[in-house]
Amino acid sequence: MTGIVLPAGILLPESILHSELFAVLAAFVAINTVMYAALAVAKILPKLYPAGWIRRHNQRSETRSIHPDAPH
Repeated sequence: MTGIVLPAGILLPESILHSELFAVLAAFVAINTVMYAALAVAKILPKLYPAGWIRRHNQRSETRSIHPDAPH
């Protein structure tokens, strides 16, 4: 049985690898990978609530509760 001998790892001709369409596809895959990684990291991190950092006008600076250790 005589088979065609191809160098290991070469699946596409070099002309396709240097084409503009392949470069666009490679850029799309790269951006997609970075976005997926960013979303995965964002899902791991705890949620941030910036509204909790700003004191509102109707919020008291001190608690008036009978329990002085109660949160504001």
